[in-house]
Amino acid sequence: MKLNRLFVICAALIAGVMVQSCCCNSPIAGEGYKFDGNMIVFDEPARAAGQESMLAFAAEPIPVVRVGFIGLGMRGPGAVNRFTHLEGVEIKGLCDLEQSNVDKCQEILAQANLPKAEGYVGPEAYKQLCERDDIDLIYIATDWVHHVPIAVYAMEHGKHVAIEVPAAMTLDEIWSLVETSERTRKHCMQLENCVYDFFELTTLNMAQKGLFGEILHVEGSYIHNLEEFWGEYWNSWRLDYNRDNRGDVYPTHGLGPACQLLDIHRGDRMKTLVSMDTKAVRGPQLVEQYTGEKCDDFKNGDHTLTMISTEKGKTILIQHDVMSPRPYSRMYQLTGTNGFANKYPVQQYCFRPDERLAEADVDYENLNMHRAVSEEVKAKLMQQYKHPIHQEIEEIAKKVGGHGGMDYVMDYRLIHCLRNGLPLDMDVYDLAEWCCLPELSRISMENGNMPVMVPDFTRGAWNKVQGYRHAL
Repeated sequence: MKLNRLFVICAALIAGVMVQSCCCNSPIAGEGYKFDGNMIVFDEPARAAGQESMLAFAAEPIPVVRVGFIGLGMRGPGAVNRFTHLEGVEIKGLCDLEQSNVDKCQEILAQANLPKAEGYVGPEAYKQLCERDDIDLIYIATDWVHHVPIAVYAMEHGKHVAIEVPAAMTLDEIWSLVETSERTRKHCMQLENCVYDFFELTTLNMAQKGLFGEILHVEGSYIHNLEEFWGEYWNSWRLDYNRDNRGDVYPTHGLGPACQLLDIHRGDRMKTLVSMDTKAVRGPQLVEQYTGEKCDDFKNGDHTLTMISTEKGKTILIQHDVMSPRPYSRMYQLTGTNGFANKYPVQQYCFRPDERLAEADVDYENLNMHRAVSEEVKAKLMQQYKHPIHQEIEEIAKKVGGHGGMDYVMDYRLIHCLRNGLPLDMDVYDLAEWCCLPELSRISMENGNMPVMVPDFTRGAWNKVQGYRHAL
């Protein structure tokens, strides 16, 4: 009897430990994911009846694109200035929380000899701007937290939207943008400028022409010490976001070019990811520096790393570090069966000898697969394979500027496609894929670096279009 009683007690204790262990490793209620073996799998909502995909979607041409800007702090004024150099644009509205920011942008219009735009000021003022019937496009450059509610409201009121990076920070926000874009048939584009960098776009053109063979591995990053800039963000929102959230919270500069190289949702898809991070060291120090109070709750590590595999057996490495004293780098590196490209810390190409290189007057037979091509050869290749977009507007882009001109190219392409009724260079599924890392990386880290299945935001359409291409 005593033995039986002891057995029951031990069994109960073991069961309790097992239950406790399971609870510790189980999904947090409401987060929308489950464990499937050694994989974390998120729910994917079914597309509503009558709702259609936005893949390759083209709206009716808009000869003159009427624009309203929301968020005129850090990125907004530069965008307003660039738009004053674009043809076929009317700036109708300017909206911000601060009257002074609206006034500064009104001055930009005045200096460009353009009419004054209607000004809107206050937390809810964006709604008045979105409700106007003489606006086609809402350009959103607010803090990250307000991107999605503004974008959804704008699309529901018949406006196309363009949103600064990252456009969304959670899967709920991402699905909200996808659903709203599909339901309203309005473009929802993320303003990712780095895909228009001169080296990146030239390299993409070379890749599409087959010079690198089959691309197997791509790397990207955002490595940028923000020590000089933390205080310039309104109400310290960016540092606060890193304090409150763990994961790669700013992945798009590295991930965007990588996904275009690998034809993501245009023949391939991101399938699984694993993320890890260092401990937080510099972040707490910065909070204490700015607030004078000790910080024991800083969540984001100084450095994050995410490894991604694709459906067709390719790999991507993405890194994030805004804390360390390191040279600026977006990494941008590709490895193919016939070649290699690298932008940071130096721009390099390396190729297997291939007769296709003769198009650029390159002595391909004497190439060495163990070292980069000479500067002379690199210059020939970059001239021969300059992307048609750069051939069209390189000179004015560098003159107007914005991160060396790539901001202008981004805005030009947005307006060009809207005016000509073309599919945008980046659709809502690009937005979704490039923005899913903040939440997915966090979940992987919080579960012992467990693999996470990347949702298919196209809901089965990722292989219907073969190869990423700009509409020209």
